Amino acid sequence: MARRFSAAYQSEPVSALAAWARRLAVFSAVAALCSILIVRFGFLDVKPALATFLGSLGFAALSILVALAGFVAIWINGSRGMSRILFALALDVVILAYPAYLGWQYRKLPAIHDITTDPIDPPRFEALARLRTGDGANTAVYAGLYSAELQRATWPGIEPIDLDINVQRAYDVTHALVTKRKWLIIDERPPQPPRRIGRIEAVARTPIMGFREDVSIRVTPDGEGSRVDIRSSSRYFEGDLGSNASRVAKLIEDINTAAENTPAPKKAAAPAKAAPKGAVKK
Repeated sequence: MARRFSAAYQSEPVSALAAWARRLAVFSAVAALCSILIVRFGFLDVKPALATFLGSLGFAALSILVALAGFVAIWINGSRGMSRILFALALDVVILAYPAYLGWQYRKLPAIHDITTDPIDPPRFEALARLRTGDGANTAVYAGLYSAELQRATWPGIEPIDLDINVQRAYDVTHALVTKRKWLIIDERPPQPPRRIGRIEAVARTPIMGFREDVSIRVTPDGEGSRVDIRSSSRYFEGDLGSNASRVAKLIEDINTAAENTPAPKKAAAPAKAAPKGAVKK
């Protein structure tokens, strides 16, 4: 009986809507993957890659509509194709989930792209300024006090890092953390007399699309201790969806932790005092 039912079901035609839903979902996934590879490896400018990515999201949304229509058709006429519909819907959810989260972040967070611990005198982009001159790139000049006010209201914990270690050790700790993150270091200047100011300029990448975000770090002496200031700015787009603030906040936390765990340098033993002349050794 079961075999007869299965044979009858297998003889039913496959729903054309179910087949198209799967085709659209697969095409959307391929287009999204290609756009990510284009950005990460720099095959094209950001704008064409982003247009491709947005187009892939449109095809994923269309696939969902076609899948729902196919579900209704299967329910009415009993045709085959439910597995194709479920596959298409699962793939569409995977494609759309992260962009949906980013859309929620866009509505929630201020549209700023330049985050710093020192809005009055932010670390400058010097070597990185040459990389921010392309079509559509943000300027190397700091975004200004309006951006600083929005930053302070949203991320009040982003402040200068005051450390109880000397400027050279603070620079070494910060440089080690930048290297550990595998950021591309463009320029590095250890603290040297007389001003003893250390600077690091590096390029970080966003996790999925690999958009370039520039980081400038300044390490200055502060009495017997030191101060570290950080600036992170998106090279493209007016809003960064919180990526720069998250990067700066995490680096602040890691620098503080690493500085606390860095052993203090051993003090040289004081030379033994010479015995006064005429003293008798016992």
